[in-house]
Amino acid sequence: MRIIGIDPGYAIVGFGVIEYERRMFDVIDYGAITTGAEKDLNTRLMEIYDDVCCIFDRYKPQSMAIERLYFTTNQKTAIAVAEARGVVLLAARQRSIEIYEYTPLQVKNSITGYGKAVKKQVQELTKNILKLPEIPKPDDTADALAIAVCHAHSYNSQLSRFK
Repeated sequence: MRIIGIDPGYAIVGFGVIEYERRMFDVIDYGAITTGAEKDLNTRLMEIYDDVCCIFDRYKPQSMAIERLYFTTNQKTAIAVAEARGVVLLAARQRSIEIYEYTPLQVKNSITGYGKAVKKQVQELTKNILKLPEIPKPDDTADALAIAVCHAHSYNSQLSRFK
């Protein structure tokens, strides 16, 4: 199963594409879509949409795992991130990619077994699970890979219920 993990944002959208077969991971690609702060939000959203469409068309994931947003402070930032997340969801839906959402707590629990793990622990274990030489940068990329691994673990346990 080919999975793309997405860590949404309007300045940086992290992505990680993995193949998960027989409890084995193969990293296909990972990186980040970046938009310049000097551009207005509408232009940045269009750039995110165009770039994510290219990534979806290139790698043809069967499912997308994306972080469910949770903000407690800056509402202005939350709205912009939600809009960026929206264009990613639209692009996936247009391509009939199955969409799954995970909270940061679910991702941490899936990767480390502890829902209150710190970011560095999650990144280090994700690196080890995927047998990467180093933690991917920027952090949004590492987070996207963790989200993809979380989905692989969750999807696999969901399938086992039907056997």
